[in-house]
Amino acid sequence: HERETIRPRLVKRGVLRAVITATKHPDKNKDPGAEDKFIQISKAYEILSNEEKRANFDRYGDAGESQGYSQHQHRQFHHFHEGFYFDESFFHFPFNSERRDTSDEKYLLHFSHYINEIVPDSFKKPYLIKITSDWCFSCIHIEPVWKEVAQELEALGVGIGVVHAGYERRLAHHLGAHSTPSLLGLINGKITFFHNAVIRENLRQFVENLLPGNLVEKITDKNYIRFLSNWKKENKPHVLLFDHMPVVPLLYKLTAFAYRDYLSFGYVYVGLQGTEELSSQYNINVYTPTMMIFKEHIDRPADVVQARDMKKQLIDDFLSQNKFLMVARLTNQKLFQELCPVKKSHRQRKHCAVLLTGEGDKFAEAYEAFLTFAAANTKDTLKFVHIYRDRQPEFADALLMDEEKYRGKSAVVILERHNNAGKITYKILEEAWQGSKEDNFILLDLLDQLRTDPGLLSSETVLADLNDELAPMFLIRWLYSTLDYISDCWDSLFHSNWREMMPLLSLLFSALFILFGTVIVQAFSDSSDPRDSPPSEKEETAAKTEKNDTSFSKESNRIPKKGFVEVTELTDINYNSNLVRLRPGHMNVVLILSNSTKTILLQKFALEVYTFTGSSLHFSFLSLDKHREWLEYLLEFAQDAAPIPNQYDKHFLERDYTGYVLALNGHKKYFCLFKPHRSGDEGGTPGSCEDYDSSLHAEARGKSSCSPGSRSIKNKLHKLSFWMERLLEGSLQRFYIPSWPALD
Repeated sequence: HERETIRPRLVKRGVLRAVITATKHPDKNKDPGAEDKFIQISKAYEILSNEEKRANFDRYGDAGESQGYSQHQHRQFHHFHEGFYFDESFFHFPFNSERRDTSDEKYLLHFSHYINEIVPDSFKKPYLIKITSDWCFSCIHIEPVWKEVAQELEALGVGIGVVHAGYERRLAHHLGAHSTPSLLGLINGKITFFHNAVIRENLRQFVENLLPGNLVEKITDKNYIRFLSNWKKENKPHVLLFDHMPVVPLLYKLTAFAYRDYLSFGYVYVGLQGTEELSSQYNINVYTPTMMIFKEHIDRPADVVQARDMKKQLIDDFLSQNKFLMVARLTNQKLFQELCPVKKSHRQRKHCAVLLTGEGDKFAEAYEAFLTFAAANTKDTLKFVHIYRDRQPEFADALLMDEEKYRGKSAVVILERHNNAGKITYKILEEAWQGSKEDNFILLDLLDQLRTDPGLLSSETVLADLNDELAPMFLIRWLYSTLDYISDCWDSLFHSNWREMMPLLSLLFSALFILFGTVIVQAFSDSSDPRDSPPSEKEETAAKTEKNDTSFSKESNRIPKKGFVEVTELTDINYNSNLVRLRPGHMNVVLILSNSTKTILLQKFALEVYTFTGSSLHFSFLSLDKHREWLEYLLEFAQDAAPIPNQYDKHFLERDYTGYVLALNGHKKYFCLFKPHRSGDEGGTPGSCEDYDSSLHAEARGKSSCSPGSRSIKNKLHKLSFWMERLLEGSLQRFYIPSWPALD
C-alpha cells in the first residue's frame, strides 16, 4: 500500500524534472502565462533540490511551509504514518493549531496579558472565557454555539477570551481549568465556572447572573421622585431608560455595570400600569426607547437620546459626556483628579472653580447662585465643583488659612493642579461669595483675565489627599468580603473537583493541627519557671528607649537614612571635588545649618529635595559655626538683592543664616539664593532676595518670624520644593563671582 501511494509522487517528480529542462526563460518565451509557469517550476525545482522538502512532499503532498503537523509531531507519529497513510480531510476535524478556526485567534489570551489587562478590565465589564485544546471532540461539538454567542455578547460589551490549554498551561492552571472544554466567567477579578448545557439561552443567562443584582432600579410613578432626588446624597447624575420590554435588557445592565461609579440607573417599563404619570411628565414616546440624564434639576432632563435600536456605541458616547453633575461635590481624591486634571502642557491648562461652602439652608442661596453661574459658563477648560468645608477641613484650611472674613461663609477659589503630589496654584476671591450680581461680575472678570494671563494664580500650596466621604465602614467591607468567601466555598463544594478542594482542605487541617497542638503544649508546659517568663512591659519599653536614644546619638552627626536622599557635608577636604571642579552642567545645592538645628533641618531638607534626586544635582550641607566668613563673603555678591552686610556690625555674629540654601554652579561661577520661608510672605516667590537687609536686622533683634523662637525650624524650608522647580526651569536670579573663595 505504501509503494502504491508513493509511486505517483515519484512519477510527478520525474515529470517536474522534464518540464524544468524543457521550459524556456520568460524573457525568451513570448507566451503570456510563461512568467507564472516559470515561478511554479522554480518552486518545484526548489523542492526537488532539498532533501527535507522533498521528503515532506513525498509524504504529504506539500513542501512543509503550510503543513498541518509540526516537526515535533512528525517525530512523535513517524511510525504511525509509515505504516498507514492518514488523510485528515476524510474526517474534517481541526485537530491542530494551524488548521484551527481562525475566529478564535483574536480572542487568544496569554498569562501576562490576562494578569495585566483582562483582570483590571473585569471591573468594568464581565468576561466569558473558553478553555480549549487540540484533539478535543467536545470542543468541536460546542464550537457553533460558542461562535454565535461570542459574537452576540461582544456586541453588547462582554469581553471574550480563549485559552489554549496546550500552549498556555500556566494560565489554564491559574484559572482552575483541569479539563477541556471549560467555560468560565470573570467579573471584578472573580472567576465563576459554567456548569450547564452549552446552549445560547444558558450562556446569556450565565453572563447576566454574573452582574450584581442592584445595578438597575425599577422605576414607577410612586418612586421616580425619590430616585431622581438622590443626586445630592449620591453625588451622581441619574439615568432613566424608557422601553416597552418587561425585562431590563442585558445591554442596559452591562452599561450600568460599566458606569456604576459615576451614574445611577433606573428602568421604566412603559407598558406597565403605573407609569403613565412619569411618561406624561417627560413627554415620552412609548414606541421608541428613550434615555434621559438628570442632574441637579429633576423637573427637566439635562440630556436626552432616542433611537429605535440602542447600540452600545451610541449609549457610551451619550453617557461619557454626562458622567458628572454640573457642580459636582468633591468627595474623594479620584473624583478631584478626574474633574481637575493635572496640566499636560501650557496649551492644555485645566482650571477648577471651587466653592468652599457648608451644609444646610444657610448656604443654600450661595450654592444655587454658583450653580446658575456654572450652567452659563461651563467650558472644556473650566470645571465648577463644590466642597463641604466641615467634611474636608484640611483642604479648606490649606486654601483659606482660617481667615476671619471667610468664617461661616462661602468662598470661591480658582485653582490649577501641577502634579499628582498635590502642588497647586490658586487665587481666592477677595470677598466671601454671597451669590450677588456683583460677585458674579467679579468672578466672570477673573475668569476672563485667566484666559490671557495664567500668572494670575499667584499663590502656591500643596494639598493633602481628600477624605473618601462615601466609602463604606470597615465593618461593612469586612462583612461583604466574608460573605463572598463563604459563597465561593459553598460553590466549590458542589462544583469543584478534589484537586481544586485540596488547598482549602489542607489549610483547614493545618489550622486545626496548630490549634490543638498549641493547646496541648500549653497544658503540659511549666509556666511557673521564672527563667522562661518574658520581660515585663516596663522593662521592655525602657530597653527600647535606651536603644533608641543610643542610636539617635550615633546618627545625630549623619544625614537622614537612605530612604530620602544622600546629603554630604561640604568641608575643606571635598570642597574642590564638590564645587570648584564640579562637572559642567552639575550644581551643588548646599543647606546652611548650625549644630543645634542640624538634625531637624537635614530631615526637612531631605524630604523637600527627594523628588529632585537622580538629576544633575548634588546635595550638601555647610556648618554655619565653622564657615560663617565664607558664607558672608559669598552673600556680598548678591548686591542687587541686598546691601553689603557690615562685617563690623555689632550683630555680625548674631545673624541667623540657618535654613538658607545656595545652589552653586562651580563651572560657571554663579549661585542662586533661597531664603527661609516667613509666615508673612503670602503669595510671595520663594528664592527672591527682596528686603534682605531688613530681614537680617529683624533676625538679629530676635523678632523675625523665621527665628526658632517664633515658629518651628522645619517651616524655614516650607517652600523649598517650589524654589527647586524654578531652579530646574532656570528662572531664578543668578549672582556671579570672580572665583570661589577658599573654605578654611
